[in-house]
Amino acid sequence: MAVVPQVRPARTVARPRGRFRSRTTDETDEGEPVHGVIGEARARLVETGRSGRYLLGTLMTATMTLVAAPLLGVPSLAAPWAERHRRRAGALLGRPVQPRPRAPRRDLAWLVTQVATGLPAGTFALLCLGNLLLTLVVTVGWWAFPASDPPRLLLLGVPIDNWASALTINLAQLLLLAVLADIALPPLARVHARCCLAVLAPSPAVQLAARVTELTRTRADVLQAHGAELRRIERDLHDGTQARLVAIAMRLAVAGESLPQDPDAAAALVGQARAETEEAMTELRSVIRTIYPPVLADQGLVGALSTLATRAGVPTRIDIGELGEVPAAVEAVAYFAVTEALANIARHSRATEAAVHVTRNGAMLSAAITDDGTGGADASRGSGLDGIGRRAAALDGIMKISSPPGGPTTITVELPCV
Repeated sequence: MAVVPQVRPARTVARPRGRFRSRTTDETDEGEPVHGVIGEARARLVETGRSGRYLLGTLMTATMTLVAAPLLGVPSLAAPWAERHRRRAGALLGRPVQPRPRAPRRDLAWLVTQVATGLPAGTFALLCLGNLLLTLVVTVGWWAFPASDPPRLLLLGVPIDNWASALTINLAQLLLLAVLADIALPPLARVHARCCLAVLAPSPAVQLAARVTELTRTRADVLQAHGAELRRIERDLHDGTQARLVAIAMRLAVAGESLPQDPDAAAALVGQARAETEEAMTELRSVIRTIYPPVLADQGLVGALSTLATRAGVPTRIDIGELGEVPAAVEAVAYFAVTEALANIARHSRATEAAVHVTRNGAMLSAAITDDGTGGADASRGSGLDGIGRRAAALDGIMKISSPPGGPTTITVELPCV
């Protein structure tokens, strides 16, 4: 099993090999960045298209909100309708939308805001994109209109009755509308999405209550995990190390009694006691390693993860950026998270390779563990992933899992270094 741990500078971009190798839109097959007008134009076209779809959908839903206002005034119906638009707005802005408690007043306020802002914004998008499409149709199909009533451009008001005007004036309006859509639609869609999220955001009092509830839950989880860890350590010491020490003491006592009569038998008992002592030390080291791995104290997180990769059950590549000063508690949780994730990969995923990518962005340490296995990982099944989530939550961190059926699986643990 060939394993190549790699430690790279923070600016280096990880490029996993295998089935989970992803390729961004600004890379060629050779991994070379693509620069130039074509790539930028394609990106702007995609953004404008997404914004146009969002605004047209907003126009439709704002109209439905206005028509169904008497029904949507019922809080039980307004809440799912508002939540749907929260998710739409979050998807446009690329923000994760967390579940929120019921807020009937904010839901009803959003209905008014949706009609007041969604109708004009959506109408503008409809006029802009509709005329863009109409101009394109007139450019290629002007000849199908009656000669006595040729089509006229909306903005310029010039009749189109020959190919010369179709290929010059029409294209000028087409370009003008395209530039207008590119300049106006993306910021307009983002403003509406931010407005939607702001109106539907929980109030400060609700956020504080939710935060207190979350801290209470994580505190209970930490206390429960701490108690379970103490019981495990006590059990390991009692059943393992303590039993061996008792056996050593008994052998030495028997050796002391038999020494005057049978020195050879006493020497054999002392030899057995010495072997038992070495085994007891080995067990004691394994117990200590589960409390705080000595490799972390000796080599730090970078060295510990590199050593861990050489012992993983599948070929694993380690890619570590510049981490700076990391608190010991964060190092321990990150190390245990990677250890548990790699153990799960070896036991359950049927993966042929794995990759660990550790970076730091400001005060946030992120560890992403990816494999090319069968997918379907779920922390709710009571596996080791649930333990990773509890450890991360104890430090006010989060764990995210992306594991569609068929793979690949990516487990991301984010920990604040404060």
